[in-house]
Amino acid sequence: MVNEVLERCGGSQKNVTPIPTLKNCPGCGEEVEIWSDELKTKCGKCGITVTMEATPSCIDWCRAAKECLGEDNYNRMMKARGKNNQL
Repeated sequence: MVNEVLERCGGSQKNVTPIPTLKNCPGCGEEVEIWSDELKTKCGKCGITVTMEATPSCIDWCRAAKECLGEDNYNRMMKARGKNNQL
């Protein structure tokens, strides 16, 4: 089932195979790498938390998300979004 979902679901790809984005630290301006499966990271230079804007994700609505992403990834992403409820 998971392989079938991954073949059809383009939205899950960035969570299964995360991609990096560069953002500037709001504190010191240093370029910080943040991955598509993260909502926040710390700046390596000044230690300030750099956040990624939360965008709608399959974990917010898809009943197959836990199986598709894997339980560990799913739980980590739900925790990062401040959600403890399980689908």
